[in-house]
Amino acid sequence: MDQPATPLSSLLEAAGKGDRKAAEELLPLVYDELRQLAATYLARTPPGNTFQATALVHEAYMRLIGSQDPGWDGRRHFFSAAAQAMRNILVDQARRKASAKHGGGQKRVELHDVGEQDATLSENILALNEALTKLEQADPRKAQIVMLHHFAGLSMEETATALGISLSTVEREWRFTRALLYSQLAEHEQNG
Repeated sequence: MDQPATPLSSLLEAAGKGDRKAAEELLPLVYDELRQLAATYLARTPPGNTFQATALVHEAYMRLIGSQDPGWDGRRHFFSAAAQAMRNILVDQARRKASAKHGGGQKRVELHDVGEQDATLSENILALNEALTKLEQADPRKAQIVMLHHFAGLSMEETATALGISLSTVEREWRFTRALLYSQLAEHEQNG
């Protein structure tokens, strides 16, 4: 983890406390990593997403910096918060698209596309969010492993370090959690 004396940690702390100058200096330092995180996150979403990585980064950054003193504990905590913000943005977008105002569950299908679309992006993102929310309630540490490894893109070793647990525990819980989420999503798809 970052030591408080590093420039990034100092800027994170100052930006978290509302220092706009620090927030302006912070963005260029973390932009490339946030953009890579957003691209990774978007690559894992089903086809049809209208968000671009750049837009997702800017929206997530504004949510992070606009918060009242989030108290980031270094680089890993910041990027975990960024991954959570990106997840929330995509879930909000999926909910808006699924609302009655936007056609509810109705899908617009071109004549040449009939039969090619089984599930919409919105349904998949909402189902994943529901599964992650259940996991957060049942086992917060397993949910943190998913957020840090899958969404924030940390390696297994970095995830173990960030959580203060052994690598073998992270690997074991990741395998279990991945299988659990997969079965919940498959069940949702069958019932949906």
